[in-house]
Amino acid sequence: MAKKSSESSRPGKQIRANAESIWNKPLTKRQKAALDGVARRQKRADVSQIDYSDIPALTDKELAGFRRPLKRFGAGYSTRINKVLRVVMSQGR
Repeated sequence: MAKKSSESSRPGKQIRANAESIWNKPLTKRQKAALDGVARRQKRADVSQIDYSDIPALTDKELAGFRRPLKRFGAGYSTRINKVLRVVMSQGR
């Protein structure tokens, strides 16, 4: 019996986009609904009143365990995302 190929073993397709096309793309109904939900929650809760004092600080070992999820987008991902972020920040939004 031949080994069945798994979807998860296939390499991801690299996506190319520029910051302007991402920023100017209209939101979907689902995205608008999600943003409206966040706005409603922020109005209801006073975030400044949340007490974080009981949360322990992360150790160096725990911090070292975090990985960069964007690496799956291939070589040069940080350069591409930095260009996008610079354009967005320069637009002052």
